[in-house]
Amino acid sequence: MADVTTRTEDWQTLPWKKFQRNVYRLQRRIYQATQRGDWKRVHALQRLLLRSWSARCLAVRQVTQDNRGKRTPGVDGVKVLRPTPRLRLARDLRDWRSWTAPPIRRIYIPKPNAPDERRGLGIPTIHDRAHQALVTLALEPEWEAQFEPNVYGFRPGRSTHDAIEAVFNHIRLKPKYVLDADIEKCFDKISHAALLQKLRTFPALERLIWDWLQASILDEGQTLHPEAGTPQGGIISPLLMNVALHGLEQAIRAASPRRAPAVIIRYADDLVILHEDLNRLHHLQQVAEDWLAQMGLRLKASKTHITHTLQSYEGRVGFDFLGFNIRQYEVGQYHTRTHGRRNYKTLIKPSQTAIERHVAKLRALIEQYQGAPQAALIAVLNPIIRGWTNYYRACVAKRVFSKLDHLTYWLLEKWAHKRHPHKVRAWCYLRYWPRQDEGRVFSDGSVKLAKHDATPIIRHVKVKEEKSMFDGDWVYWGMRLRRAPHLTAREAQLLQQQAGRCEFCGLPFQGSDRYEVHHRDGNHQHNELANLVLLHVHCHDQLHAAPCL
Repeated sequence: MADVTTRTEDWQTLPWKKFQRNVYRLQRRIYQATQRGDWKRVHALQRLLLRSWSARCLAVRQVTQDNRGKRTPGVDGVKVLRPTPRLRLARDLRDWRSWTAPPIRRIYIPKPNAPDERRGLGIPTIHDRAHQALVTLALEPEWEAQFEPNVYGFRPGRSTHDAIEAVFNHIRLKPKYVLDADIEKCFDKISHAALLQKLRTFPALERLIWDWLQASILDEGQTLHPEAGTPQGGIISPLLMNVALHGLEQAIRAASPRRAPAVIIRYADDLVILHEDLNRLHHLQQVAEDWLAQMGLRLKASKTHITHTLQSYEGRVGFDFLGFNIRQYEVGQYHTRTHGRRNYKTLIKPSQTAIERHVAKLRALIEQYQGAPQAALIAVLNPIIRGWTNYYRACVAKRVFSKLDHLTYWLLEKWAHKRHPHKVRAWCYLRYWPRQDEGRVFSDGSVKLAKHDATPIIRHVKVKEEKSMFDGDWVYWGMRLRRAPHLTAREAQLLQQQAGRCEFCGLPFQGSDRYEVHHRDGNHQHNELANLVLLHVHCHDQLHAAPCL
């Protein structure tokens, strides 16, 4: 290994492209050895990766530059590392065998679907996060070669839209009963012993993971010693959760008849089981309960129910999954498929809960910016509108988008009238909705409000079940990334223009990478494509890095 100095500029000039290629080459070998069942080779390659200088630097860069929670401190209060401490931390990771996990700081955030409830997040120290990122680099390719095909949450190259498309593919030819379930406190209740037994890793790494699972938690002044669970907020926790639930799909399939096998589709701790026979589905629910009990888990009764995609069952038709409403509707005989004597069509739309939550957010922001300039209000609303419509543009949402534009108009009309109570509404309309090429638009002349129905509906293509980010098929993954549903139209254009590569480092973008739009001339109002380029977050930081003292 080359000598590593502590000069501040060395972190910026490290050969990151070479590092990423070195790590990916090892990860691909781990993936292939797992497919062959060569566990001795798998563990040897994982030890090699954990000692690798390339992997240690990438792990440190991930937790100090890439992750969204990089500025959230642990119990040590450290949240930002300059280049010199980053190099020091990367060198310290070589002694991962002797690492002892420090206490975890617990914070609480409101749940998106239930603002009155709080979700506890365990925040490790930045040094602990770096160790977890390093171990994740070694374990992820092993388990990507083993995970069941219908697991979509917290996996590179897979998304919620893949899970929704999988549901569509399994019900479009025949209506089915659905067990819509949620695993209760999945991160907090996983049995430590059962998880380690399933990991089957070598002793040194097993001891380290056990140390993370047993780490004490500082919760609002109290010190807790967990007997189960993996802290939600740790970098390795999503992978450990998927490992703990590995095998559930196989158990469900084994308990269903061969001629009509059941299908289970899981995203994190949300799952649905599909089968055409109601009695068999009740049996499969019990099978799932018994299997989860071995891992110390159970289904949440208040969020577990059975429904049917076409017929009314217990007052329900269809179901909500990952923010979408999935249901089949009766139509005319020449429109689509026939089930018995009933003609039906499968439609996936934004759920009513998601629509209400979005409208409530828009209303709160408009009220909050009552006294702000029009440009400031537009600047805060546009990312919300574009993000929401990009998420739902892969479903039947055109009518919903038009309805939301109508509701947004009336919220803004009320905002404008409050600002000028002595003016008639027609004056406010002419003042805040000037005429432009596409008609009257809420605009201050320089920026305009994005419209929901301006987002085109684009059908999402589900990921192939056998594909993995570690199989080396960059043509396939590059094409998928350019059609990713979370991309804005501008980002998709830039990806195509740059042939799927970061212009700064030259490496191809991967599904799990975070990226940002860079303005070449530094003027953020100059948004022509010739002035824009898509960069990795860390590359963007490096481009704008000021000299460190």
